[in-house]
Amino acid sequence: VWVFGLTGLALLPVAVAFAILGSRFDEDGGPVVFARAAFGADFSALVGWVTYVSAFFSAAAVLVGLTQANAAKLGLEGPLERRLAALALLTVIVLVVASGLRLSAWIWTSLTVLKLAPLLLLVAAWAAWSGPETPPEPAQVSTGWLRAGLTAMFALQGFEIVPVIAGQVRSSARAIPRATVGSLVLATILYVGLAWACVVAVPDLAASAAPLVDAAGVLGGTVLAGLVDIGTSVSAGAIAFAMLVTTPRYLSSMAAGEGGMWGLDQVAADGVPRRALVLTWLLVGVFVNFGDLGELFALSSLAVLMQFGVTAAALLALAWRRERGLKPRDAWPAPLTLVVGLALAGLGATAREGIVAVGVVLVGLGVLWLARRHRGSTGA
Repeated sequence: VWVFGLTGLALLPVAVAFAILGSRFDEDGGPVVFARAAFGADFSALVGWVTYVSAFFSAAAVLVGLTQANAAKLGLEGPLERRLAALALLTVIVLVVASGLRLSAWIWTSLTVLKLAPLLLLVAAWAAWSGPETPPEPAQVSTGWLRAGLTAMFALQGFEIVPVIAGQVRSSARAIPRATVGSLVLATILYVGLAWACVVAVPDLAASAAPLVDAAGVLGGTVLAGLVDIGTSVSAGAIAFAMLVTTPRYLSSMAAGEGGMWGLDQVAADGVPRRALVLTWLLVGVFVNFGDLGELFALSSLAVLMQFGVTAAALLALAWRRERGLKPRDAWPAPLTLVVGLALAGLGATAREGIVAVGVVLVGLGVLWLARRHRGSTGA
């Protein structure tokens, strides 16, 4: 419970940094755009690559995890059937996203409501529970605070996505900051409540394979447990949908700074970067068929921490130069953001995860070199 609360509090200056910059850029891209304005196209292109790769790896992992979790219910017995089901789900989501941003926004909102309803019912059941106030002594699991914080950060992140679609939002100068900070605050409150409910209702929490469902069974019986079980699948589907709405925009924004980069910067009148979406569909489809990608979530967390650092540095640079209406005093969240990012990445991540992150950066440098060589050979 304390880890979720303290991690949310530590991330608050990060959200404020994103909110401040998000209110100054009325265009898609988020950290990619921030880095381009502060440090130029070369650096922003690398930022775009890292965020893009981490996002489509995470999307693939969520799709695979969702399919595996529901394999028994759907009668998917073999690995091939599960991979084909994940690929089919990916294709359906991509077709919906390709139909336009307005429909995607409506579906995204609906899925968010559907996934939140069972969780809020669980918190309400915990608040009304008349069981013992002090649960039996739980099993003790030893782990570092920062490692636990890195895991909790994966659950609380998402506020950094808000500025990515700023170019498609009405009154973005007001809406983006509110949505950025508000989403973190509400997520922190929700997760503190859920963790607290699980601690109270499930004494041997570390041994539970489905803690939310188990807690719901204790607090509200089989009906609530069933609703929460469905809600977890809807939640995973909502995450996958959100990733496939936003991930192509990292690529299109990066391509815009690279002279178009094979036309990937093109955005249709309905707000969908279709070329970038098609390439994302192909890449996620490839990695969906590699099987269990759960370990790649660590890459996503590290890449998000890189976004935090880049955004903080961009805020410092732009405020120091008094660009975009910023003043030096507006950069106060930046040092705190850098401290949080360095602590979680340096002390919370493993060496293996660090090596994977470095590998992604090196691959990105190679892709950018090929793109520029192609542009030079064509005279673009």
